[in-house]
Amino acid sequence: MRQNFSAYSFRLKKNKNYINILFVSILFFLLLLPIKNFSQSKNSKPFVVVLDAGHGGHDSGNRGNGYFEKKIALNIVLKIGKKLEKTPDIKVIYTRKKDVFVDLIQRANIANKADADLFISVHCDAFTSPKAFGAGTFVLGLHANERNFKIAQKENAVIFLEDDYEQNYDGFNPNDPESVISLILMQETYLDQSIEAASSIQKSFVSNLKRKDRTVKQAGFVVLKYTYMPSVLVETGFLTNSSEGSYLNSSKGQSNMSDAIAKAIINYKSQRESSMQNQISYSDSTKLNIKLKKQVSLLFKIQISASKKIS
Repeated sequence: MRQNFSAYSFRLKKNKNYINILFVSILFFLLLLPIKNFSQSKNSKPFVVVLDAGHGGHDSGNRGNGYFEKKIALNIVLKIGKKLEKTPDIKVIYTRKKDVFVDLIQRANIANKADADLFISVHCDAFTSPKAFGAGTFVLGLHANERNFKIAQKENAVIFLEDDYEQNYDGFNPNDPESVISLILMQETYLDQSIEAASSIQKSFVSNLKRKDRTVKQAGFVVLKYTYMPSVLVETGFLTNSSEGSYLNSSKGQSNMSDAIAKAIINYKSQRESSMQNQISYSDSTKLNIKLKKQVSLLFKIQISASKKIS
């Protein structure tokens, strides 16, 4: 009888070990599922970039030194798109690919409909002094000074060329600084990512092209208000500066600018994916530690009763 009881106890302990091993194996499998699903979703949905060439059609943009902002912005955007389209897992969508006028709100609608991951609006700057130069990047926010307000005011004035602009933009007045306060609420969710993307572009201008660093700024741009994703407005340089205007109007200048922006977008995409992967890995590791601790505590609490009397 003692031998039978010992054999039974051994089998019970052995089976319990098998159950524990099986439980831990299933636990590891379940915890790895989110990483697998993330990888699958990343491969199934490309990184969508919406490129917006400022102005167009009857809206020429600024005409510093006789150049056409609308043409330069479009040429740069098409070159950016051509470079990005060669990159795996990136899908490019354009708000315009030719010289046509597109309402600001329609540009945002295109990006929202595409469920874009990033919105980039390309422009050329202008200033009363011909000495101003350098490329800058902007995200939506309260302008810190009069200069930022003037830049936003210039770009936002496009809405006066649109039909029913008062209804489309809820009575927004580009000439009223107080109107800008209402602009920042929607984009606040994506502010950090917008700044990250803008910083990547700004650093690319400085490191790859040795352009003057005008830093990342915030201003109230209507075209950024209605986009539900990280959004950046790029001022590629000043057409009112004779040297910079000539550079931006040249094929070489446009290729250089588009190359720098494309590299920055690819870099931003890599940073975001790395950040998301780290967050998932950290979350899964934390969950695993908690569940394993619970499992270990449960193992210590299991008790097998025995009796001298065996039926």
